[in-house]
Amino acid sequence: MADPKGFLNHEREIAKTRPVEERVKDWNEVYQPGSLLPIISKQASRCMDCGIPFCHNGCPLGNLIPEWNDYAYREDWTGASERLHATNNFPEFTGRLCPAPCEAACVLGINQPPVTIKNVEVSIIDKAWDNGDVTPQPPERLSGKTVAVIGSGPAGLAAAQQLTRAGHTVAVYERADRIGGLLRYGIPEFKMEKRHINRRIEQMRAEGTKFRTEVEIGRDLDAKKLRKRYDAVVIAAGSTTSRDLPVPGRELNGIHFAMEYLPLANKVQEGDLTVAPISAEGKHVVVIGGGDTGADCVGTAHRQGAASVTQLEIMPQPGEERNANQPWPTFPMLYKVTSAHEEGGERVYSVSTTHFEGDEDGNVQWLHLTEVEFKDGRPEPKPGTERKIPAQLVTLAMGFTGTDRENGLVEQFGLELDERGNVARDADFATNVPGVYVAGDAGRGQSLIVWAIAEGRSAAKGVDRFLTGASALPAPIKPTDRALTV
Repeated sequence: MADPKGFLNHEREIAKTRPVEERVKDWNEVYQPGSLLPIISKQASRCMDCGIPFCHNGCPLGNLIPEWNDYAYREDWTGASERLHATNNFPEFTGRLCPAPCEAACVLGINQPPVTIKNVEVSIIDKAWDNGDVTPQPPERLSGKTVAVIGSGPAGLAAAQQLTRAGHTVAVYERADRIGGLLRYGIPEFKMEKRHINRRIEQMRAEGTKFRTEVEIGRDLDAKKLRKRYDAVVIAAGSTTSRDLPVPGRELNGIHFAMEYLPLANKVQEGDLTVAPISAEGKHVVVIGGGDTGADCVGTAHRQGAASVTQLEIMPQPGEERNANQPWPTFPMLYKVTSAHEEGGERVYSVSTTHFEGDEDGNVQWLHLTEVEFKDGRPEPKPGTERKIPAQLVTLAMGFTGTDRENGLVEQFGLELDERGNVARDADFATNVPGVYVAGDAGRGQSLIVWAIAEGRSAAKGVDRFLTGASALPAPIKPTDRALTV
């Protein structure tokens, strides 16, 4: 145990962010460089090394949190990195992007602010990179088997790295021009600078993983031909079909899915574009959807110089403390102020869009909405609450409904889908097509980055067993596992 009295002697401290007026002028990560290391040993000491560490249950990866907290407290960064990588291929991703269900399940969180698990995690991995502790781990021998991985998001990359290290020859196919999936083009630079992806890709290349960009399976390459070319295939194409808003005026110019808007801003940061074709500059922006993707749109609009930013959510505003029906150690729905919300804008809850209004040139100018109240679990408009707000750019960030059905991948493979539109799989993550497996959001539906990595690791074990008859790879979850809820 790090410090038996750590949680009594030290209060929770989190990473400091740069001043708002400074960070909205650039696209660098919002946190002050170097602000964590001076405080992280004390923060790690708050871990109580519980007899039953419920943080393990909150995290689907099964991260060995008390162990690497102890190493961080003692400033043994090499030991901490080894324990961190034992369960997580990409802790620099999760330490920046995961909403930390592990912290919600922290035993200290019953009656105190929980341990800053995310901050400890990202401190360990950043120090590991600085110290040269993150090195390629190529296999000792090759199996002679080949695997294609479709999609290079966290699930695909995790599966690819595990299978490469197991000795198989792995090629990752990505339809975009760069590797990373939504990590690359869906996550803004101010949340995670893309250099973190780039150095992981170089590590994987050195281990033997091959990458094929700008190849969309189903359109550019027939799925059946791909299956014949490889001994096994892992589908990790994500849940990329955006939920639409079918109301009058939806066809007006200036209304876009979040995943049409965000990638263009990232392409500017990559140097591909000088100015984003869809920009918030000087416009009244409305973001429909109150989740993390909506917050990403809010922060992007601030940096592009929006005249105003309004975020709409149909659900009521959550409270700042757990509701009685969301007890510890479940992940509670709390009112969350992200770095993007700190930067300005208005958040409006319990409202529903009725229609859009445009100008004579077909450009959206106004969004009409009404307040709602829930009856029998369904939102009902409240009479007399209708109003309109200016909207010259609208982004739809209402989640995703399933994997892509238009590119031909599902049909060409002959895949069966479940009742939610996800690719069906068995206990080994295998689809109905022999040798074809599915991992991540394509099989689970829209979920968190930790679940994606856990799925990739688990599916890799199923593939390895299919190819060799047995597998020593870890499988942290089953396809049927779900987040800890009531």
